[in-house]
Amino acid sequence: MTDGGLEILTGLRSGKRSYYPEYVRSAERFELVVQALDGISRALVRTAAGPRPLVEWVVRTAAAHLNADWLLFVVADGVLPAARPRFLAVTGGELIDDESMLPADVREHLAVLRSHPWEVESADGGEGWVRVSMTLDDEPVGGIAARPTAGLEVAATDRAILRVLANQAAVALHNSFLFHATTQLRGRSDQLYDATTRHARDLAARSAELAEAQRLLVAAMQRQALDDERHRIARELHDSVTQSVLSIGMTIEVCRAELDSIGGPAGEIARRLAPAKDLARHAAEQLRAAIYALHHAADEAAGPLPVLLQRLSTVHAITSLYVKVALDGEPVQLPPSLEQSMLRWAGEALFNAAAHGKATRALVRLRYQPGAVALSVADNGNGDPVQLRRVLRLASAADLSGRHRGLANMLALAEELGGALSIRRSRSGGVLVRLDIPLPPPTHDTTGAWTPGTGGRRDG
Repeated sequence: MTDGGLEILTGLRSGKRSYYPEYVRSAERFELVVQALDGISRALVRTAAGPRPLVEWVVRTAAAHLNADWLLFVVADGVLPAARPRFLAVTGGELIDDESMLPADVREHLAVLRSHPWEVESADGGEGWVRVSMTLDDEPVGGIAARPTAGLEVAATDRAILRVLANQAAVALHNSFLFHATTQLRGRSDQLYDATTRHARDLAARSAELAEAQRLLVAAMQRQALDDERHRIARELHDSVTQSVLSIGMTIEVCRAELDSIGGPAGEIARRLAPAKDLARHAAEQLRAAIYALHHAADEAAGPLPVLLQRLSTVHAITSLYVKVALDGEPVQLPPSLEQSMLRWAGEALFNAAAHGKATRALVRLRYQPGAVALSVADNGNGDPVQLRRVLRLASAADLSGRHRGLANMLALAEELGGALSIRRSRSGGVLVRLDIPLPPPTHDTTGAWTPGTGGRRDG
């Protein structure tokens, strides 16, 4: 081939006989440039993975391009404060981010790149090292220092490749920081949105609760107005009508006693007045029931026996009889029918204390004992326990023509409950009547009715 033929074939013209080795070297550099550009593109698309993988890819790409024994990537102090890592070195394929593991000459380049990034290219790297600066917005922010393999000539294109890598790394680091900051802000905004949504739901629930509370308040005010009117009617019935009926009954009883003492036709008249006395007593009981109902709303829960007794004590609150309720022992659940019967028994005892015993104070005591429950009413009236026990025995043996039927009813009720009735002197000087019922007395048959037990105290 002629001398001009090789120039035509290669497109190169040179007067030196070494033009072909230079051409080969140029082709190799071109291939390395293409590889480096491919590495840069790979590095740039890894920004979403975070700063660390990005820097690792840059240093590996730069080291492969120069076939470097050592390569150092450094971010200068005081710039890109969020960039991590601040430096990264590679040698023999191993990544190093611990400054203490670096040789002395590598640490010298690290110090220059950190503190004087603007002097990176103006000062000679020395000892086969090549250094390029890393800029962002035309401001030096660090650089790359590399020591290529011995015998490898570093051309201007190699420096250009390193500079492109460094600058693109700076941009990618900054973009990576912005990307992750945006991700964090978006996550925070999502949290705030969820919190706002929950708060809105809570406000809606609180608004609904407030509306319900307002509705209940209006209903309570209306109910209070009705209760006030009922209590007014109850007071009028108690202060006027009940007292008149009781006076009628007491007058009839006095007249009957006087007529009975006269004898003859007067005794016959006394016997005819017995139904009138019973009617007066029945009317008083109906008035007491009406007053109690007026003092308590129709939809008010019955409650356990201690609560019922406490409510019963308020029936006599306006009269001269002061009633106190005491509870001993741990309350146990009793059948409703049993509690209602005991409540009627206590009401009869309180009525007798107020109407017949002329008592001003009464104590209702409910005792829960092992195997039994006891209910007693003690007053400070002028009743005689001995006389009452004698009358009670006579009432069980013969008809007293309506006299002392209250005691007889209390005795009959006690026997129906499978318990015992006792009468004795109270500590306050009046009468103490007591109802003892054994437990567990209640059993329920197939119809749901309460069946009393057996046993119980029957001594006075």
